[in-house]
Amino acid sequence: MTTEHIVIAGGGLAGATAAKTLRAEGFEGSVTVLCAEEQPPYLRPPLSKEYLLGKAGEETVPVLPRGWYQENGVGLLLGEPAASIDTARHLVTLAGGRGLEYSKLLLATGAQPRRIPLPGAELDGVMTFRTLADSKRLRGLLDGGGMRVVMVGSGWIGMELAAAARSYGNDVTLLGLEDIPLSAAIGPELGSFFRTLHEAHGVRFRLPASAAGITGKDGRATAVVTNTGESLPADVVVVAVGVVPDTTLAEAAGLELRNGVLVDASLRTSAADVFAAGDVANALHPFTGEHHRSEHWSNALNGGKVAAKAMLGQPAALDVVPYFYTDQFTASMEYSGFPTLATGITPVLRGSLEEGSFIAYWLKDGAVVAGMSVNQKRVQKHIKALISGRIPVDAGKLSDPGVPLEELLPAV
Repeated sequence: MTTEHIVIAGGGLAGATAAKTLRAEGFEGSVTVLCAEEQPPYLRPPLSKEYLLGKAGEETVPVLPRGWYQENGVGLLLGEPAASIDTARHLVTLAGGRGLEYSKLLLATGAQPRRIPLPGAELDGVMTFRTLADSKRLRGLLDGGGMRVVMVGSGWIGMELAAAARSYGNDVTLLGLEDIPLSAAIGPELGSFFRTLHEAHGVRFRLPASAAGITGKDGRATAVVTNTGESLPADVVVVAVGVVPDTTLAEAAGLELRNGVLVDASLRTSAADVFAAGDVANALHPFTGEHHRSEHWSNALNGGKVAAKAMLGQPAALDVVPYFYTDQFTASMEYSGFPTLATGITPVLRGSLEEGSFIAYWLKDGAVVAGMSVNQKRVQKHIKALISGRIPVDAGKLSDPGVPLEELLPAV
């Protein structure tokens, strides 16, 4: 190639952030972003939060103003995803058949909703949730209220969507495989806090239970039949049972896979000049020495920056403490840390679950590995510092609201 050309396969936050970082770092070669959707790259958190609730308009969703791409000489190909990669020839072939040579390639293909073989899944009123189009469709179904909604899935997205549906005045029932929602992620005590919150706002739970099929009339869903034989009336059914990394391109190209595209701390894949970031990347984290795949916006944001710098030959590593947040009814929650390290550990609590304002800390070998705050302002910085400090912390002081968080931080 006579000039450098960086191709970004994927039109989400990771891809857009990488393009922005490339230009900010002074890269003057060609940059092309390939978007599977007919939409410029956009943020996903608002889709199940502010946008879905009608508190924010569509203009708040794009990662960058649409004019930014042209102003900065970045090619934005909408509705033209990559169809295949030839890593030996450094060639990306688009779905329409056109080929693009690259000097560096970033895979930011994200994830796809996990689909379950459910009889009746093709009926009107049944949907998964991932895209802006999905959020528009669901908002249109919910915002008038009075609908019978069955949510299949008791994870973070299922709980957020249930809260949104109920906030519009709809009848909401939530199914999940756990005895307590979110217990796999944050444990039974904190999962029970969120269940109680939802029940106080009128959400009904069927746990543990799964959908065995969907019945309908005249092509529209009318009920969800559970594995226990119960028939739950339904006008709207949302299947929110997680996502799977979109590794189709990477697998066909022969890249090393393990719960996503396996990458090092600088987001390099097993193929020369090919990088991966965002939901699809299973990255080596310097803090743990293990690979972690995160499906949250913070990972996509920081991964896009790291990948861009690494593609430019700069020293860069994805070493930030993972972070995400959720808003459900009156609870505003933020979480920093490593869920895999916190699994099976009973958290140390500061504050009151009953009053709905607290911090939960997960300790391993006496040091904080994760922390979650609910309705607590400006504490995530301290939580991240405790995690990064890697030093033993007194659990009694952690749980004592009378001990300022600053006193617990490692000495600088």
